[in-house]
Amino acid sequence: MSVDTTLYALDVDALTPTINRRAINSALKDNEALNATFIGQERAREALTFGLGLNTKGYNLYVMGEPATGRFTLVKDYIERHVSHSTTPDDWCYINNFDEEREPVVLRFPPGGGKTFQKDMANLIDDVLDSLPIAFDNPGYQRRRASITREFEQKYDAAIDAVERYAQANDVALYEEGGSITFSPIINGKPVSDTEFASFSESDRERFYTIIDELENRLSENLLSLPAWKRENSERLRELDTTTAEQGIKPLIKVLEHKYAAELGVMKYLKQVKNALVSAILVIHSEEQKDEKSDDFDKKVFLEEQFLPNVLVSNKIDDAAPVIYEPNPAYQNLFGKIEYTNIHGSVFTNYRMIQPGALHRANGGYLLLDVDQLIEQPYVWDSLKLAIKSTRLRMDLPQQDVGMVNNITLNPQPVDLNVKIVLLGSRDLYYTLQDYDDEFDELFRVLVDFDLEIPVTKQALFDFVGKVRAHVYSLGLEGITTNAMCRLVEYSLRMAEHKEKLSAHFAEVIELVNEAHYFSKKSNASANTNVLELDHLKAALSAKKRRTGRVSQALLNDIKEGHVLIATEGKAVGTVNGLTVLDIGDTAFGTPARITSTVFAGASGVVDIEREVELGQPIHSKGVMLLNGYLGNKYAQHFPLTLSANIALEQSYGHIDGDSASLGELVALISALTEIPCLQTLAITGSINQYGEVQAVGGVNEKIEGFFDLCQHRGLTGTQGVIIPKSNAINLVLDATVVDAVKKGLFHIYTVETVDDALTILMEQEAGKISSKGRYPKNSINYHAVNRLYNIALIVNGGDGE
Repeated sequence: MSVDTTLYALDVDALTPTINRRAINSALKDNEALNATFIGQERAREALTFGLGLNTKGYNLYVMGEPATGRFTLVKDYIERHVSHSTTPDDWCYINNFDEEREPVVLRFPPGGGKTFQKDMANLIDDVLDSLPIAFDNPGYQRRRASITREFEQKYDAAIDAVERYAQANDVALYEEGGSITFSPIINGKPVSDTEFASFSESDRERFYTIIDELENRLSENLLSLPAWKRENSERLRELDTTTAEQGIKPLIKVLEHKYAAELGVMKYLKQVKNALVSAILVIHSEEQKDEKSDDFDKKVFLEEQFLPNVLVSNKIDDAAPVIYEPNPAYQNLFGKIEYTNIHGSVFTNYRMIQPGALHRANGGYLLLDVDQLIEQPYVWDSLKLAIKSTRLRMDLPQQDVGMVNNITLNPQPVDLNVKIVLLGSRDLYYTLQDYDDEFDELFRVLVDFDLEIPVTKQALFDFVGKVRAHVYSLGLEGITTNAMCRLVEYSLRMAEHKEKLSAHFAEVIELVNEAHYFSKKSNASANTNVLELDHLKAALSAKKRRTGRVSQALLNDIKEGHVLIATEGKAVGTVNGLTVLDIGDTAFGTPARITSTVFAGASGVVDIEREVELGQPIHSKGVMLLNGYLGNKYAQHFPLTLSANIALEQSYGHIDGDSASLGELVALISALTEIPCLQTLAITGSINQYGEVQAVGGVNEKIEGFFDLCQHRGLTGTQGVIIPKSNAINLVLDATVVDAVKKGLFHIYTVETVDDALTILMEQEAGKISSKGRYPKNSINYHAVNRLYNIALIVNGGDGE
């Protein structure tokens, strides 16, 4: 009994999408398209606008979507446009805390104020170094210093003179040399040598010993106040130096106090600077007075390390709010770090070695972070939440001090934090954080959800063309032809597997344009043009297929050489050509697979061999288990379903997942059950439910093209083709070679809605519809299936039957 398969065949027009060339031409001529930020994504755009416009605490954003969908570029560009007219955030800098150097003080300045204050303090240091020699070389200072020194020397000389007069009256000379005083007897107006003294009589020597002892006692009594004189002298000299330094810096500080009179923090700092700067000047002056000056001492560096502000964040007056992306959100990269230096084996740090993190740079603006990178870093997630909640940015660095427990570190004053965090992550991670972190919903209230597919509206097409044009111009090209742009749109539709939806993976479109640019440079060198054309895109696609096609070509070669058994002609019982798709790296390709089934009397049910050997994954096993439900519902309403059947995907040696083979497996099972052969010229894909309805599957384009390539190699006969679910017709964006073959009648694509439709096509006879009496037409496929199942039930359960 012949069957009219044309009822199920798709027209050529249904194999590819219809491209709106008029809309594309319009967008190619309209420069407004170049300003496109989003392609579609209206839901995400609305959420982003809402989140950016709301400055209330806790309304940070989570951008949900898969990588390579362009979400980062779109979000960053959109935020940068949003902040283009925003207020410039303040500057922040750290200054020395002279009262407690381990706790540097933070100062806040208007935009640009931090650099200005740093420059003013640098000028102050230069002025101090310039005026320092003048102040201490001043004749008035020198006179006062000489007077103080002279008073000390006069007291000292008077004490020595009194002793010396008494010594001379007793024929003893006083010698002062190298800071020590000695006495020697005098005979006839001349000092006596040790040899001459030894020749004196015992009584004379004893007399001189007595006189010298008395002289030493008198000297000690007269110089008893010498330490006090020295201390008084030093204090008076220090007071003189201090007064001189104060008078020297007073006008310099006065200028800064007048300039920063309205800045309370700066005024407080300058008050501390007065005293600290005087002390520093005295240290420098002391170094200058030394006979042996240290080569390591640098006066300017010495002053800068104490007084020059450390500008943490600086903004220009006309800057917009910062939009910062931190690709590596390690603790120090986010919260800043305190650097250390090694001086003579000791670790040293100060306030000028504090370095800002991404949160400092983004303060007053927006910080973009990849959440999957963020949560992998120790301490970071909890510290970030604490900073957001407290609106204070502390530099508690728990991991940087490992191995430095006994060394002194800093505890800088926290910075006021006003930043909106934008997390970019996957859907799975979003729901995981919701489940396991109670604070997540409180802090990230705005969900920006990016769709994987974008409806092909006029606006979406307009924006798509605009984004492509902008990238084409950035490559130095003058433009792109209409045909090339239409091919890019078709490429995006193919990625989305939908005739009416563009793929959100716009990065892959850009990648194709980049590769086509390479071929355009090669061809345009001789053609003297600088426009991206359709041939360049075709060359890029062909080259990419060649680069990534080793595995698919190897599988096809195995089939061609007979290593993998796939028939493309004739008929066979219990054997069907299934369609599978393999994803390897960044490429996906289709390849046919033989599905076989055997049926025999028994009660073990339908056995999935792939599942039994643990190659079948859960979804595939579910599809096979549905076969029992279908068989029972369809054929065994009046007797128990009893059979033993094995189903296998032949020559498959890896894990198998997905239920797209369930339709082919059921057809193979019914063929084995009824012993009605199936056409081997056709291949089939589709999933089923228990009621025999055929459901859509993924990768339908690759599956069709995989079987077509095999048939084309063996020679197209006009009888070959594929069977797909009718609901997959909207997903067809087929290669031009397949479309051309269908147009010429050399290849066919059939769509089915039910299992009966598939049986009718593959077995070339009517499946048969059940009558009001619950019976199928005689000699129909379903009639034979019921009879065979009934007979097996009788054999297994006992009864009269053959």
